[in-house]
Amino acid sequence: MNREMEKLKDRQFVIGQGKMLLGGVGGVMLYAIGMNLFIVPVGLYSGGLMGVCQLIRTVLARYLHLTFGGVDIAGVVYYLLNVPLFVLAVKKIGKIFFLKTVVCVTAMTTFLSIIPIPAEPIMGEDILASCLIGGIICGAGIGIPLRMGCSGGGMDILGLALVKWKKDFSIGKMNLIVNAALYGICLFLFDIPTVIYSLIYAAVNSTAVDRLHSQNINVEVKVVTNEKSELMEHDIMKQLGRGLTKWEARGAYTEEGKEVLYILLSKYELAHLRYIIRQHDPHAFIVVNEGVHIGGNFLKKL
Repeated sequence: MNREMEKLKDRQFVIGQGKMLLGGVGGVMLYAIGMNLFIVPVGLYSGGLMGVCQLIRTVLARYLHLTFGGVDIAGVVYYLLNVPLFVLAVKKIGKIFFLKTVVCVTAMTTFLSIIPIPAEPIMGEDILASCLIGGIICGAGIGIPLRMGCSGGGMDILGLALVKWKKDFSIGKMNLIVNAALYGICLFLFDIPTVIYSLIYAAVNSTAVDRLHSQNINVEVKVVTNEKSELMEHDIMKQLGRGLTKWEARGAYTEEGKEVLYILLSKYELAHLRYIIRQHDPHAFIVVNEGVHIGGNFLKKL
């Protein structure tokens, strides 16, 4: 019986991860749409690793006079540069995150290669409108995979690995360093308006990402349950990779014995935690406190 329950839970976990992966793939498709339809036609440059890939593409085409049959190779270059980051991901971040990231990056490269780039900008000569619309769409396309526990690759992987190496580091700091170098190079290679509009796009993009995801929102959860919690504890630690603290309690009104579980995790693991708790105790009392400051040995995740 216990073995059958374990198989059922594993199957439900796989189905849940599959749905999240589909959401992540949908997100990177949205990113590719925003990039190819609004940003590339007006000659702007994204931040992060994709911006580096766009810069490489421009140097190859404009200065080395290489032709690629009208295909934007920035997506292919992006995939090649992500290969060493894949190795870093599987060693530093975990196999599930690694597998979902490989699928999302492959999907992003495919979408960037097959979605046609208009010969003329959709918004005409209104570059600012292209910045705003493209920034919102691309930002949503980055934020959705992160919220689904996936990643479109690039600086997210490197930044998260550096967070594990140095606790006071952040993905935001990593992006800031890379973007400063990237737009500094653009300032020498291109005209000032191109750099200014690219910065506007990057700012709108970052705002849209933050609306959908923030890795640094820490959550404190207290669970009061009447059930014996060994199986619940096991599933929390196995599926979420989080430790927990528990203590015995007694209801003041009923005088019934209870257990209180204390868990610290990120905001976007909360839905998964609720799912595990409700599986074992549909009547558990759950208290959530967001934005808590955590010191010590706490694992930051995407």
